[in-house]
Amino acid sequence: MSLLSAHNSPMISIPKKTTEEVDWTTPIRNAIAHSYGEDPDNYAQECANLQRCRQDAVKGAGSDMTAKDLLHKYFGQLELLELRFSEIRVNFPWRDAFTNKLITQTSIAYEKASIIFQIAATHSAIAASQNRSDPEGLKRAFYYFRTTAGMLTYINDNFLHAPSLDLSREIIKFLVGIILAQATEVFLEKCTDEKKSNALVAKIAAQTAFMYTSLSEEAKEFMGKGIFDRNWITVIQTKAKYFTSLSQYYRGLADSAAGKHGDALVRFQVAETAAKEANRTASSFASLFVTQMSPNLPPDAGPALQELTKAHLAVVTDKKNEAQRENDLIYNAILPTPETLPQIEKAVVATPITIQEVYASPDVQKVIGQDMFVRLIPLSVHESASVYSEEKAKLVRGEVEKADNAEVEVKSALDALGIKEGLARYKAIAEGGVGGEAELPAEVRRWKEDIALMEEREGVEGIVSELVRMKDTVKRELEGISRDLDAESRACEAMRVKYDHLWTQAPSAALTKTLRQDLKSHLSALDAAAQSDQQVVHLWESVRGEIQLLLSPEVEDVFRASTANGGAGSENLLDLDVGSEAKDEEERIRIGQFVEEIEERLGRLNKISHERGQVLKDLKDKVQQDDVSHLLLLNRRNTGVESTLFAGELEKFRPYQQRLSATVHHEQVTLQELTQLWRGLREMAGRGAGAKKWEERERRKKDTVRRFSRARDVYMEVRDGLAKGLQFYTELTELTSALKRNAESFISERTAEREALASQAEMERRLAIPKSTPAPTRGDKPPVPPPPPKPSTGLESSFASMNLRGANGAMSPPPPQAPPQRQWTSPPPSSHYASPPPSQPQHSSSFPLPPPPPPDSQPSVPYLPSPPTQPSSQPSYQSSAPPSDPYASLGLFGSTNTPSPPARPPPSQQYSSYAPPPPQQQQAGYGQAPQQSSYALPPPSQSQYGGYQSRPPASSPFPPPPPPINYGSQQYGASPQPPPPPGTQQQQQQQQPYYYAGYAPQGSQQYQYPQGQGYGR
Repeated sequence: MSLLSAHNSPMISIPKKTTEEVDWTTPIRNAIAHSYGEDPDNYAQECANLQRCRQDAVKGAGSDMTAKDLLHKYFGQLELLELRFSEIRVNFPWRDAFTNKLITQTSIAYEKASIIFQIAATHSAIAASQNRSDPEGLKRAFYYFRTTAGMLTYINDNFLHAPSLDLSREIIKFLVGIILAQATEVFLEKCTDEKKSNALVAKIAAQTAFMYTSLSEEAKEFMGKGIFDRNWITVIQTKAKYFTSLSQYYRGLADSAAGKHGDALVRFQVAETAAKEANRTASSFASLFVTQMSPNLPPDAGPALQELTKAHLAVVTDKKNEAQRENDLIYNAILPTPETLPQIEKAVVATPITIQEVYASPDVQKVIGQDMFVRLIPLSVHESASVYSEEKAKLVRGEVEKADNAEVEVKSALDALGIKEGLARYKAIAEGGVGGEAELPAEVRRWKEDIALMEEREGVEGIVSELVRMKDTVKRELEGISRDLDAESRACEAMRVKYDHLWTQAPSAALTKTLRQDLKSHLSALDAAAQSDQQVVHLWESVRGEIQLLLSPEVEDVFRASTANGGAGSENLLDLDVGSEAKDEEERIRIGQFVEEIEERLGRLNKISHERGQVLKDLKDKVQQDDVSHLLLLNRRNTGVESTLFAGELEKFRPYQQRLSATVHHEQVTLQELTQLWRGLREMAGRGAGAKKWEERERRKKDTVRRFSRARDVYMEVRDGLAKGLQFYTELTELTSALKRNAESFISERTAEREALASQAEMERRLAIPKSTPAPTRGDKPPVPPPPPKPSTGLESSFASMNLRGANGAMSPPPPQAPPQRQWTSPPPSSHYASPPPSQPQHSSSFPLPPPPPPDSQPSVPYLPSPPTQPSSQPSYQSSAPPSDPYASLGLFGSTNTPSPPARPPPSQQYSSYAPPPPQQQQAGYGQAPQQSSYALPPPSQSQYGGYQSRPPASSPFPPPPPPINYGSQQYGASPQPPPPPGTQQQQQQQQPYYYAGYAPQGSQQYQYPQGQGYGR
């Protein structure tokens, strides 16, 4: 058989289906509006592109490569379209490829099956039209026959209920058989061209013959239906006989070569018989073949097939005759019957190429292009894309965390070794000098900035001036109060001298006792604060120069001079041993080599860190740009593939992860080398002359830093003390103002009372009422005191108008209506108004009341104005405690932590209503205004008037005296403290320390600062 005749075998191609126009636009617009809730007008261009894509694919396209690409593109867009609009319904009219019957369906699946059939028909036409004399044409024919079989197989596997005959399972199966038989035939041609072994060619020819024989048997079922062209059946039957003969011929050649001459001769005979039948059928086909009747066969199919079988018959006949002669003359082999010959093995060489493989190729993907409706993403795809985005974020977070850990590890290692700080030292030693620094140390620069900011806001000099001004103001106020009280006392005593016994106003000494105690306390606190001020000013003067130098630009010159090479005592550190200069020079060279290597390692670490940062940036950009929505859309119908898909997609970032791991490894190696170099440098250079010079320089630098550190600490102490002093003087000013108001109120009331008493005394003098009239006596009873005063005097009215409220705002209970039993004229004024002794704060029975006279023994005297009751001389003054020393809590000064003295008991005498409260009760907390005591009247049923029973004997004609008003400074609900022992109360009042709230050290309730003690260290 010649090569030319082998390549003239005609091939059958599948007929195409035909279709009509389809409207894609309207259904897609409706689906966009209803399913996605978007404006369909935004996708008008996409709809037009899809419409034009279908027209190009199915209308006017031939059966060449261009038609193939158009069909591939349209089917790819159909796949993507179905994933978005699976519920869409469009009328798709298609005519049957064999019966030409029009079938219309609304399912996208029908459109897809029809397009796949079109692709299969186009591929078969391309394969049948190839020039198989060219090896490349032979390969293309073999490939496209296999893809055709794959397309048709996909139809049978995925479209079970075919609406048309050409898509039915039987027809598709028959077409797949024809295509695979032709593909095997093409492969056989390739093997003969390549001169493969006769045994192999025989196997492939046997497979081809078997496939064509099976097809000829199947074709009998379709003969009466008129589905296929009759010429197809003839070609199939002819090729079945032809390839049967061909397989026997090549197997005979193999048997002859193997020495089986009898078998070979019989196979040649069988091959000749089959070749004669094939040639007879081909001759009949060639005489009846009409090209127009079989458009799916080549125009020269009849003559080509006749020539092929004729040439093969001639070859087989010649070979059979030759084998016959050789056997008769030489071998004389026994000829077996054809039925007893071994069956020729068949080799399957042609398998279908699936549609997935076709569309996975880059060429086809490039032809399909971008999804036309890429802007429309279903919700489920969005959800899956979000899951994938989280997987990507986890990957990025893990790599960033590893990078951060590596950076922290390197930084910690360098900090632990002290390389960055100590390298400058060894570098200076290697250069042979330790020059001064041009810049300040960081801590000194920070101190300078902080102090400059504080001085800019409020300078120390201004605060000191303000302290002096406030102190002078308070001192003037207190001195004025003292003068006013002295003037009032002198005026009272002058009137007492003038009117003698007619003057009944109480002495000022007892009434102003509390005022004067507060005045004395304020003055004492002022004196103690003044001493503290002096000590603060002294501290400020001691560091003023240092602070001014720190704030000035000359501070850099100070550090430069202190660390300069020519500093005091450092000129000859390297020249102490003249003979060691050469050795020092060698040491400096070695140190310089170490320094260079260390700097090179540090630079390498910086490069590694920079490279890692760049890789991280590239990884983040890659992750940001990665979009798998298209893949998720393609796999939307495949459940459970997301994890596998995500794992495969994340492999794209594996190179970046490997690069990051490599940077960490190189960083660790470099760090180990750096550690070894640093240790070697320290061991070598730590004991040389250069190290001593550096240590001297560092010592001078540290001394300068400590110098400014002390100045800064003292400066902060000064500012702290001044701030406390300002607060102290502010509170003292408020207390002084309150004391001044109370004193003025007291003086004004005393003045008004004095004027009233003076007018009364003048009236008594004018009336010349005898004062020595003996009063009737009863036995040896003392004289009866004058009648009690009336409660309607002006001073008493003033006292009654005072709003004495307790701490809770309730009005104090009024005194009883009965006038109190008092001694007005019998006792001397000095003894009557004498202040209670320190050891006895309350009235006792040391002043016994005389027994009352009988009711009928009162002398008949004319009407006299009643002397004012004593309570009316009490001003509405409320005691206030002086502020404590503002500097008591300064840790800079020593102090004794003495226990707080007990509070003075509140006096119950109704004249002494200004008892100062205990300091710890009056002193307010830090930032709070000092509280003044409230003087609420206790209930009458709970009060005692000294040791004297408040109710007089039953025989007394006078009403019982009112209960005393307790103006104690104790808070409600607190039991009164016991009075101090006699003789110690005055000492406690004089030495009572002053407390400054809010600054008490731990371990005591208040930190006390005794008077007279200043900033003693």
